[in-house]
Amino acid sequence: MTTETHHNITVSGITVEVVRKDIKNLHLGVYPPLGRVRVAAPLVVNDEAVRLAVIDKLSWIKRQKAKFAEQPRQSQREMVNGESHYFLGRRYRLRVHVHDGPARVVIRGIASLDLFVRPGTSSEQRESILLRWHREQLKKLIPPLLKKWQPVLGVHVADWGIKKMKTKWGSCNTTSRRIWLNLELAKKSVLCLEYIVVHEMVHLLERHHNERFMALMDQFMPQWRLYREELKQGPLGYESWEY
Repeated sequence: MTTETHHNITVSGITVEVVRKDIKNLHLGVYPPLGRVRVAAPLVVNDEAVRLAVIDKLSWIKRQKAKFAEQPRQSQREMVNGESHYFLGRRYRLRVHVHDGPARVVIRGIASLDLFVRPGTSSEQRESILLRWHREQLKKLIPPLLKKWQPVLGVHVADWGIKKMKTKWGSCNTTSRRIWLNLELAKKSVLCLEYIVVHEMVHLLERHHNERFMALMDQFMPQWRLYREELKQGPLGYESWEY
């Protein structure tokens, strides 16, 4: 088995990550939050061919990088009253309530996210409570989506999980038939969550992001590109993204 390799090249002043692996076609992408450029290339494609492919798409790459540069970003979360937080695509104002009971999170009306904490709870602990609540909500939303889409796609997901991911909205291990979903999806709309669930499940039919994969997505979820664009347009988190 050939192990994939990673290295960087520079094209017109832009750093390009080149991932060479056992695939048939070359794929170029620009990723948040800073417009990282990544090329997945077949093993037989050399760096000069990658360079030419990047040059051919240079105008598009620069437009994508400019979009990310202009995209709104959340500030570092301090977990204090009045701070904006997102849940299922909606923006809420945080209201912190200090009490002697158990920590909990409650949505009040259409605009308030109430966080109940014990006295002396630090901002890091408050954020941990909110993230735990996000995880609990996703755990309720994901099983119905799997139940809905498994018979449609004709696949079976053996296992699934939720975790914080820095570079992907989801991932799929086709051997174990396990999918992982990014905890950040709790902040996005249910349609975006459903899109990522379907995307990862389609990998059980086609491992690579090739023409067949795109055709399958078009067949089962014709509007998937709209949901992908919605994911791109949302406010970027404050995390120090690493790749």
